[in-house]
Amino acid sequence: MAKVIVYPPTSLILSDLVERMGHQALVVPSEVRSRVTTPGIDSPPLNMTPEEPKKGLRYAAVDVPSGVRGRMSLIGPLIEQADAGIILNEPGCLTGCSGCARTNELVRLLIKTKGIPVLEVNYPKDEVEARAFVRQIKSFLEGLK
Repeated sequence: MAKVIVYPPTSLILSDLVERMGHQALVVPSEVRSRVTTPGIDSPPLNMTPEEPKKGLRYAAVDVPSGVRGRMSLIGPLIEQADAGIILNEPGCLTGCSGCARTNELVRLLIKTKGIPVLEVNYPKDEVEARAFVRQIKSFLEGLK
């Protein structure tokens, strides 16, 4: 079982395909869930603490917006754990987002430069492309075993 980072990191479509193929999808919702269900975190639960943007400094410079650093404090460790990656080009609004273009660019760059197998696919625009999209992902994931 490989750990596969998916971009956009909140994509339920991609994470579902990865998990159906027997791999672990590295996604932001899982990371947030671990933070809000862990005992000892503030009540009401917070998915970001004041420390999170500081952790993001490992992935982004101090002069970038704190939102980028905050997002990278969640996404950066996922990239570090990844054995492979799937990047969806021009994702539609239904696949989720990272919140800003600069975070998206940084995430894509870090995934591509990590030196892991990466599949880049285009968002399907019709049923024929959707079938090819699923076949490409399935083939890629089968090759990871």
